[in-house]
Amino acid sequence: MILREKDRPIGIFDSGLGGLTVLKEIQKLLPDEDLIYFGDNGRTPYGTKSKETVIRYTFQDINFLLSHNVKMIVIACNTASSCSLPHVIAKCDTPVVEVVGPGSRAASTGKKVAVIGTPATIESGVYKTALANISPEIQYYGKACPLFVPLVEEGWWDNAITKAVAAEYLQPVASSGADTLILGCTHYPLLIPAIRSVLGDSIHLVNSARAVADEVHLRLQNLNLLRRNHHGKISFYTSDSAEKFASLGSIFLGQTLEDVSKIDIEAF
Repeated sequence: MILREKDRPIGIFDSGLGGLTVLKEIQKLLPDEDLIYFGDNGRTPYGTKSKETVIRYTFQDINFLLSHNVKMIVIACNTASSCSLPHVIAKCDTPVVEVVGPGSRAASTGKKVAVIGTPATIESGVYKTALANISPEIQYYGKACPLFVPLVEEGWWDNAITKAVAAEYLQPVASSGADTLILGCTHYPLLIPAIRSVLGDSIHLVNSARAVADEVHLRLQNLNLLRRNHHGKISFYTSDSAEKFASLGSIFLGQTLEDVSKIDIEAF
């Protein structure tokens, strides 16, 4: 059966579970849309890999989603966005939404903005550039937090070890005087309790997931691709254990993940 373009699914990918924060907001905002999610749990984290490796992984992830005839691709991974976006835009005809731009715009009211992310994201300087393009008045501070993604993938979201790691990483952020903190990795919203335990409630946390969902809505609307009057369904795919993905994903999303399949991403 050939689907009308509006009825084709939205494809979302991340290095693992983190992109579920984006999926959750897209599902909330656009409940009529079918969604396909791929989490590359078997090769996570992306943030400690070379740029060349991240670019290769990104195109494999995109090729998998394109095999499902998606109408839009959401790069729900800051590392993939940081390392691969110009290459993706140059080679991909399907509309693409990424996370760095929406997250930076959502933080633009801050005077001193800190960004936490993977080593690859922080070293790329994409947030520093994006914020400077919005306003040269914004002061920037970046901090890599390489252990945060493995902690999330292990399901250790708010225990003593996670809080100790958060304290080690985030004390310099607290000392920087930042009034705004961009969670520059889609895994990090799962660690908000641990982050708040170090930084308190006064700093403004920017979770780019809602900003990305708003961007998806706007782009689909402008392209006349919004789907109406349907009950959207979600299909989940992972490159590692489907059972572990379903277990941890169900806890986060608050719903049972029944349609989870393991795939060989290297085939793409």
